[in-house]
Amino acid sequence: MEPSIIITIAGVAALMIIGYLILDTDKKPTSKRLNVVAGGTKAKRSIFSFMKVEDGGGRRKFIEDSLDDLEKNKKTRSKKVKSLSSKLIQANWKASSQQFIIISCVIGLLVGGVPLILGLKPLIALGIGFAVGFGLPRFILNFSIARRQKKFTAHFADSMDIIVRGVRTGLPLGDCLKIIAHESPEPIKGEFQRLIETESVGVPLETCIERMYGRMPLSEVNFFGTVLSIQRTTGGNLGESLDNLSKVLRGRKLLREKIKALAQEAKMSAMIIGALPIIVMGLVTMTTPDYMMPLYTEPMGQRNLIIGAVMMILGIIIMRKMINFKF
Repeated sequence: MEPSIIITIAGVAALMIIGYLILDTDKKPTSKRLNVVAGGTKAKRSIFSFMKVEDGGGRRKFIEDSLDDLEKNKKTRSKKVKSLSSKLIQANWKASSQQFIIISCVIGLLVGGVPLILGLKPLIALGIGFAVGFGLPRFILNFSIARRQKKFTAHFADSMDIIVRGVRTGLPLGDCLKIIAHESPEPIKGEFQRLIETESVGVPLETCIERMYGRMPLSEVNFFGTVLSIQRTTGGNLGESLDNLSKVLRGRKLLREKIKALAQEAKMSAMIIGALPIIVMGLVTMTTPDYMMPLYTEPMGQRNLIIGAVMMILGIIIMRKMINFKF
């Protein structure tokens, strides 16, 4: 056989062997990444596998898995923040849950005792005392939480801008957080001071932000923790990520204010509809008390008064649900 033919056959065979080793064809054509088998051992790899281009969707898949885990943690945390002790922490009140319950019981006894002394039936006096003792302290607590959260969201986007400018100028993240803790208004100042104090004793930053979310259960804080968690695990430009977060927060704030402006007419209508029967009843009682007295003294009048009050409360709750937008 001619030497040139032998050399050609040998070259073709060598190219086939090299191509086989590089391609490393497997029974599953989609398995381009390392497959981990049972027992912790890695799947068989080609000696030329270092020449392969890694799957570009690996990082995307890792980020999606991280977001799924964060979503599960958020659902778990949302159940914890609804307890009474958590709400007292969110309102920044120093009272414990036991003290709050005792104060509520005292208010209920005082409010229910006055109508009982004035001659009202015990069952009605008990209902008034329970409604006021159970509802009024919790209404004040929720109002305090909402006011504190409103102040927090009003300046949280500015805090993100401080971190963005600091990171872009070369400052570490910890120094940027300290600037926020010293320069920002309350309640952002206090929350970031607690975060820095907790981190200074060795607690991971993710855990610190999770505790901040327990004290301030807002979507903005959850977004902030998500961005930092993904950046620490997968890498990336922290300044750009927080800059995008700042723009999102400002857009949410603008949308929230726009919704409030559009819903203000409906809120005023609901307030007038809810207050008008009470105002009319009070005015008629002041002008012609003899006409309204059977409503307060007769059993049928008291029964109708209770039914009317329950229907008014249900109507106010329904109107509030219709105009109270959550996003």
